[in-house]
Amino acid sequence: MKLPAPGKVFLVGAGPGDPELLTLKALRVLREADVVLHDDLVSGEILALLPRTATIMSVGKRCGRARVTQDEINTLLVAYAASGRTVVRLKSGDPMLFGRAGEEIDVLRAAGVEFEVVPGVSAAFAAAATLGTSLTHRRKSSRVVLSAGHQAAGNLKKDATHVVYMPGSDYAPLVSRLLAEGLSLQTPCVVVSGISGERQAVRRTALGSLPDIGPLPAPSLLLAGEVFEDREEFGPKFIDQVLALANRMDA
Repeated sequence: MKLPAPGKVFLVGAGPGDPELLTLKALRVLREADVVLHDDLVSGEILALLPRTATIMSVGKRCGRARVTQDEINTLLVAYAASGRTVVRLKSGDPMLFGRAGEEIDVLRAAGVEFEVVPGVSAAFAAAATLGTSLTHRRKSSRVVLSAGHQAAGNLKKDATHVVYMPGSDYAPLVSRLLAEGLSLQTPCVVVSGISGERQAVRRTALGSLPDIGPLPAPSLLLAGEVFEDREEFGPKFIDQVLALANRMDA
């Protein structure tokens, strides 16, 4: 069951706080927003850039306490879009890192809502810039592991998402390395090339079949982990709840 959605949702990265670190696209989208649902960690300087005509709502969570639950946020995103509005889900840092964007994207896809992700500068990279310290010094470090204070339950090696820069043209050694780190031959993985550019290419496969797909031209990335498995589906009951809320908004 699909919900027609004339509006659109943008998941926008606000960066670490300095408004000058917003991308040009993020700034344009913020200025065109009808509705903004933002995290508590988004700086006041960035919130000051929002249009006065926009409906602005804080939906953040601090120290484990949530004024608005994730289910309520999901419903608001779909309902506002269904009412024809341009909706911005504004997250500190980058929206695709520790920001529950995956759950929100699953809901938007299930409801048939058009969405777009606008990346932001992650706090980890902003800290490296401030410290003047490269996270991948050629003679000292070849890997960056990003983790949250709360870990996913289960095997941490299996539950990690692995991102390999410059995977080269022979994927077989990478497969062996990832298997040694706890992944299985069935682990979903993606190879991307020229991401966000005109020649962007994406190939999905399982780890065991990775050597068979052939390399993509540089610059490329290899990503592997359970986050790339089949997406969660949402049933008609959720869609009916969203429709009811959308109708109340129009009343």
